[in-house]
Amino acid sequence: MVSTAAAPRDVAVIGAGPAGLYAAEIIANAGHRVTVYERMPSPARKFLLAGRGGLNLTHSEPLENFLTRYRTDADNVRAMVESFPPATLVEWANGLGADTFIGSSGRVFPRAMKASPLLRAWLRRLGGLGVVIKTRHRWTGFAPERGLLFETPEGTVTAMPDATLFALGGGSWPKLGSDAHWTGTFSAAGIPVTPLAPANCGVRITWSEIFKSRFEGAALKRIALTCAGATTRGEAIVTRDGLEGGAIYALIPHIRSALRTKEGVTLSIDLKPDVEQPALAERLAKPRGKETLTNFLRKATHLDPAALALLREAGASLPHGSNALAARIKSVPLSIVGVAGIERAISTAGGIDWSALDHDIMIKARPGVFAAGEMLDWEAPTGGYLLQATFATAARAANGLVAWLARERGH
Repeated sequence: MVSTAAAPRDVAVIGAGPAGLYAAEIIANAGHRVTVYERMPSPARKFLLAGRGGLNLTHSEPLENFLTRYRTDADNVRAMVESFPPATLVEWANGLGADTFIGSSGRVFPRAMKASPLLRAWLRRLGGLGVVIKTRHRWTGFAPERGLLFETPEGTVTAMPDATLFALGGGSWPKLGSDAHWTGTFSAAGIPVTPLAPANCGVRITWSEIFKSRFEGAALKRIALTCAGATTRGEAIVTRDGLEGGAIYALIPHIRSALRTKEGVTLSIDLKPDVEQPALAERLAKPRGKETLTNFLRKATHLDPAALALLREAGASLPHGSNALAARIKSVPLSIVGVAGIERAISTAGGIDWSALDHDIMIKARPGVFAAGEMLDWEAPTGGYLLQATFATAARAANGLVAWLARERGH
C-alpha cells in the first residue's frame, strides 16, 4: 500500500459498491480526504444481494489454477490478482470479523454466510478513517478543471476533487445501482468503451409447453455441456425460458461469440458424462419386457424425470435401438436462441477499453481519473473470481491514485 506523509488531498470515489469502498479505504489510509458518491439511498446494494445466498468472497484453489479462470485476453486482470491474491482478501475480511471458512467446493465464505455483518463493520471502519459517503448523488458528467457533476434531490451540484476514482459497476441488476449510464458519458468524452454484454447468465431455449410447465425449476445434475467448442461440467436449472446455473455460466463467453456469427447455436448435453457410450448401450440392450420405455430408461440409466423428459424434448420421439438411445443420452442437442437479458445477468462483460488505461488503471486522456471493478473490460465465472478481481482492480487503482497525487505534489 502506498502511503503519504504530506498534506491530505481531496479525492472523490464514484460508486459505493465493493470496488469503490475498498478503494476509499486504501486512499483514506494513505491520509487523504475521501468522499464516496452513490446514486442509491444506501451503499453496496448488489453486494448485499449477492450475500443473501452466502457471500462467496473468493476461492481457495492454488493461485496458478485460480488465474486460469480469467479468459486468455485478461492478462491485465490476472496481473492484478497476482498482486492482490485470495489470501490478501481473506486476511482483510477476517480483519473485519468475517471469520472466513472454506466450503466443500473450495469456495471461501464468511462464517455468517451473508454480506450485511461484514458491510456494517466495513462502514464503521471507513467512518473511523473519515470517509464521507454521500448517497442519492448520481454522477452525470465531467466539468472543467477536473470537476464532477451530480444530480441530487436538491438539484445539480459540482465537486472539485484533486483526483477521482470511478467504480460504477457494469450493467447487471440496474435496480440495485449499476445501470451503465456512464458508458454513454465516457464514450462522448472520448474514452473508448467496449459495449456491455451479459455474463454469468442463462441461455434462452424454446421449450414445449408441457416441458416448461412440468419442469421449470428442476435441476439437471452431474451433466456435461458442450457448445462452440468448449465443454464444462456441473449442473443447470430449467427455467421457463431456457437454462441457467454454473455450468451454463461458464460457457456464456463462447455462446455469445457464436451467436454473433449465426442465429442459432446448438448446446449438447451429456446426461451421463461418467459412463462411456458403449457401456450405456450395453445397459439399454437388455430386454425391456412389458415395462414402458420411460420406466426402462429410468432403471437402466438412473436418470431423473427432468433428464428423461429432456431426451424427448430434443426430438419428436426417442430413437430406436440401444446404440441410438445411448448416443442421445450422451449428446442431447438443444437449440440456443439467445442469452438472458443484461438486467438479469450476475455480471457483465465489456467496459472501458484497456487501451485507454495505463498500468495503474488511470484514464490516459484524463490524468488523475482512475477506474476499477466491473467498469473495466473483463469477465470471470462465479465461484469467488468476480469479487476477487473487483478488489484486486480497486487496490491497483487506489494505490495508483495515491502515487499519482504524490508525484503531482512533487511537481
